[in-house]
Amino acid sequence: MDSRMMGFDSPLFSALQHMLDATDDSDKSVSAPTRTYVRDAKAMAATPADVKEYPNSYTFIVDMPGLKSGDIKVQVEDDNVLVISGERKREEEKEGVKYVRMERRVGKFMRKFALPENANTDKISAACQDGVLTVTVEKLPPPEPKKPKTIEVKIA
Repeated sequence: MDSRMMGFDSPLFSALQHMLDATDDSDKSVSAPTRTYVRDAKAMAATPADVKEYPNSYTFIVDMPGLKSGDIKVQVEDDNVLVISGERKREEEKEGVKYVRMERRVGKFMRKFALPENANTDKISAACQDGVLTVTVEKLPPPEPKKPKTIEVKIA
């Protein structure tokens, strides 16, 4: 399927498609991106998100219309990378029915976010309501300021 039919006519997708086509035609170059890399790059670019910082937390908001909670995965990799991924499956085709236009994206999606040092990866919650996924990452409490240590001076 032509990527322009799915609304992916940006320069980024054109470059990625060109790289993908080039790997099909020529010998496999060491520096050429793999199909998996290109697929993941498309999935990340096509999954917009909003990130908000509150006094006690960070919130990641991603539109996911029509997805069930079983289709969405929220993970933490390498202790500080939040990964939101999943897959939107195509509806089963019924006999005698054909698409006149197909604009809704199907396939895998993914976003990765590097979490700041003060993110508490043990306190992450996720909820999906009305097609909007909200992932909340609590902040660690600020470190206590060190108090000066008083040393008793002995008289000799």
